Amino acid sequence: MRTRRGFCYPKVNVGMEIFSVNAGVVNKRGRDVCKEYSGLRKRIKMSSAASPAGGGGSDFFDSLPDDLVVCILCKLSSSASCPADFTNVLITCKRLNGLGLHSMVLSKASPKAFAIKAKNWSESTHRFLKQCADAGNVEACYTLGMIRFYCLQNRGSGASLMAKAAINSHAQALYSLAVIQFNGSGGSKNDKDLRAGVALCARAAFLGHIDALRELGHCLQDGYGVRQNITEGRRFLVQANARELAAVISSNPASLTTATRSWLTWNPLPHHHRHVSGSGCPLLSDFGCNVPAPEAHPASRFLAEWFAERSGSPSPGLRMCSHAGCGRTETRRHEFRRCSVCGMVNYCSRACQALDWKLRHKAECAPMERWLEEDGEVDGVGAGGGHGGVEGVVAGGGES
Repeated sequence: MRTRRGFCYPKVNVGMEIFSVNAGVVNKRGRDVCKEYSGLRKRIKMSSAASPAGGGGSDFFDSLPDDLVVCILCKLSSSASCPADFTNVLITCKRLNGLGLHSMVLSKASPKAFAIKAKNWSESTHRFLKQCADAGNVEACYTLGMIRFYCLQNRGSGASLMAKAAINSHAQALYSLAVIQFNGSGGSKNDKDLRAGVALCARAAFLGHIDALRELGHCLQDGYGVRQNITEGRRFLVQANARELAAVISSNPASLTTATRSWLTWNPLPHHHRHVSGSGCPLLSDFGCNVPAPEAHPASRFLAEWFAERSGSPSPGLRMCSHAGCGRTETRRHEFRRCSVCGMVNYCSRACQALDWKLRHKAECAPMERWLEEDGEVDGVGAGGGHGGVEGVVAGGGES
């Protein structure tokens, strides 16, 4: 700015760091202003050199020790609610990608971090699950074991991965191995090992697995793979029902007051099969407590999506378990047992039968006088008799 006498005030542009002072007469005040802004220019230059955006400076993130970053990533992977929560961190920068694949971080990953969609399956996904399993993550061992055993039809590798998870007291893996032993999956009908199935169910039930506890109760009631003990079997079934109700209540305590009324409403359904006597114990959901269905495991959802994209069966002649939350398929013809009342559904285990009975099949099951397989082989189970009589699951009676 030029005055009437021709003097010019110092022109300062801090953003461009340009100082222009008129070469004319500069008074003492002007010299002080120049010194002030020259000092400001030095401070700006030093701060810009220390900041990451200034170029050539060091990042504060780079100064953090690896142990601290790995600890933070462990907390993040253990609390991930979906695979994207973890993969978004891996693609952030090179350092996070390297530390995110640390064995300690992968071993702490939560089950929801492996909730992969079947349509997104790829070789890189397979390698990631394999890397997590090698790091000692039991959830990755179980998930990859189920995928290899049923989807990729690699029976030996899948069973060994599930066994690795079962050794580390993974209840779901123990129960899945019990189902394999009961059905002789991956082999012939002579490969069934009922005692091994009962032992695996007992171990999973001890760890609090509700389906294993229910399966063990029916085995004791029917003398299937173990000495018959009806009283003890009923006690296990009642305990399974109580745990089922407690799990639903604890999963959503906020809506407990409003949901309890809907659970305790009487909702009778027609029972077409009551002419058949049974020694089972009724589900709480069948008589007075309409509890919602439990959330399916990510591995079970993957199996259901995988075979849904492939016409619902791995190959012609093999059937899927009729329970929507299971996803298991037969590994040979006539491995699963059909409902002896209607002959329209089949199940891999008694737990799947009980859940599907209360959710869907109870209202659909209608007696048929006679039904046969396409090749003429009868493949049914008695209603209300558990595993006794014909081998397989009871269909048509739930736990009633």
